[in-house]
Amino acid sequence: MTDETEFWQLIDETREAAQGDPVDQAELLVERLLGLTPDDVIDFARLFEARLARAWRLDLWGAADLLLGGAGDESFDYFCCWLIGQGRDVFEGALADPDTLADLVPDFDEEVDGDAEELGDAADRAHEQLTGMPLPELGLPVRPAEPVEPSGGGFDFDDARVMEERFPRLWQRYGG
Repeated sequence: MTDETEFWQLIDETREAAQGDPVDQAELLVERLLGLTPDDVIDFARLFEARLARAWRLDLWGAADLLLGGAGDESFDYFCCWLIGQGRDVFEGALADPDTLADLVPDFDEEVDGDAEELGDAADRAHEQLTGMPLPELGLPVRPAEPVEPSGGGFDFDDARVMEERFPRLWQRYGG
């Protein structure tokens, strides 16, 4: 696993084979990673964690809160894993404008979608199965304890007016 293109190809192939089920996708991802070298699995883990850090933003958390009907720290982390599992187009689109998730995932089902804890653990599981050892430190900067706000200010998820203004399309579909 040497580059981002291979990373996203693996994500897309496993999502399609799992027919969008995040648990099945994680199992398929582990199987595919077991066919790689331990160094390739570490590369995959670095790419995954780097994307997770990019998604660790307050505006995405607000979108997740609407989609999931509420999202704490842990559920937002699992949402970010799910977002990566949706592929490059959905991931990058959501980072560009979280409100576009209303269009990017029009069939969002909070019972199935938005929670991919297992996907976030796939590289760890594969590395341990390949080597008998846990995944080593990846050498990436630690994510901040609180998600960052790229536009420079926080907002209250419980303020309906603010949420409707920030996420008009998501609010129309999932708010109120």
